[in-house]
Amino acid sequence: MLPESSVLIAVMSRTRDMERARDDHWYRIPERSAPKFFPPEYVAFYLTKAFATDAFSIRWYAQVRGHELVTRRDLLPDEADHPRADQRYYKLQLGKLVELPHPIPSRSLRRITFVLTNGKRLNEAWEINDLFLGPREHDLLWRALKEARLQAERNYILREANAVYRVDFAIECREGKLGVICGEPPAMLPRTIRERLLCFTLAQIDGSPQKCVEAIMAAAVQLGGPDLKPQAL
Repeated sequence: MLPESSVLIAVMSRTRDMERARDDHWYRIPERSAPKFFPPEYVAFYLTKAFATDAFSIRWYAQVRGHELVTRRDLLPDEADHPRADQRYYKLQLGKLVELPHPIPSRSLRRITFVLTNGKRLNEAWEINDLFLGPREHDLLWRALKEARLQAERNYILREANAVYRVDFAIECREGKLGVICGEPPAMLPRTIRERLLCFTLAQIDGSPQKCVEAIMAAAVQLGGPDLKPQAL
């Protein structure tokens, strides 16, 4: 795998699907939810709770050697009566599963959908948040947060006050989550949400990521302080 190779992080929720990837060398993605960045050169698998001690981590990846669009019925003829039997899926033809040098865990046991990364990040990541690609300023702030030992989640979905919105960073505080957006906030957010949201321009981050971290820490204190309890590995 080259450093610039495209890698799709995909969710593996059933042990039987992992067996198919390992033994039959294919993996399925519903056409309706397939990511825009498709097809990738490689696919890596984020394991869910069905995988017991391996859950909430990435341990395996495979090269994508081709793909075709077929119905679920064609893929899984033994489940012909399934409610989604006639829906279409991308069938990715895979090479041999390769084990990473070390697992890449989610420290907060978070749920993810599809994530696009590259070979360099996959080989260098020590946790899920190290995989996300973004503008240079996002990476600057991410590194500054790590240096300050402020635990954060990248590209996070927050659900509060009947609103669902994405933030670039989320910090767990004792009285709730603090959201950080690099740029303008979403329109029409309730006031209670805006009180827990910080926004920085890319110029502010580029000029002094440390000052942004200081502002984040001050806002976290207003929410009872950052939650520094050990996170799951």
